[in-house]
Amino acid sequence: MKDWIEHFRAAAKGLVVAHVWRGYGSALFIEFGVLTPTTRMRKNGRPAAPSGEIGLMIEADWRIEDACTIVCGSGNDEEIWVPTFASLIGKHVVNVTTFGRLPEILVSLSDGFHVVSFSTLKGDPEWTLFDRRSTAPIAVHCRSGAIIEEQASPA
Repeated sequence: MKDWIEHFRAAAKGLVVAHVWRGYGSALFIEFGVLTPTTRMRKNGRPAAPSGEIGLMIEADWRIEDACTIVCGSGNDEEIWVPTFASLIGKHVVNVTTFGRLPEILVSLSDGFHVVSFSTLKGDPEWTLFDRRSTAPIAVHCRSGAIIEEQASPA
């Protein structure tokens, strides 16, 4: 059985945070590495966000930490999110790991920053990692306490 977290640790290590954006509700998306523009359009007619070589989506509860405090989280007012997201641009991936009995994701960045999931909703932790570097992109997430891989749709 492949160690998918090790795969993403190796793939993402050293990549730069190239784009951070908010999805529906409090969903957080972080794109790492070279960005690929999309041809998809949002319902409002604007282009969808570009995709990185590696991507992280946290659907529900998340927080961004610096070396000694929580800078902001999914429960904060959105006005705090924008400058915090901007502060992550240009940081490099130091590590990708999971923690907890039901695996939550932890992405450590340069300058002591960390992006952490911690679901408080019934079901599985709600994060997904995407590897879009090949013509057959993959996605991994937690289901029933295990990290599983699925084919991802291309960028």
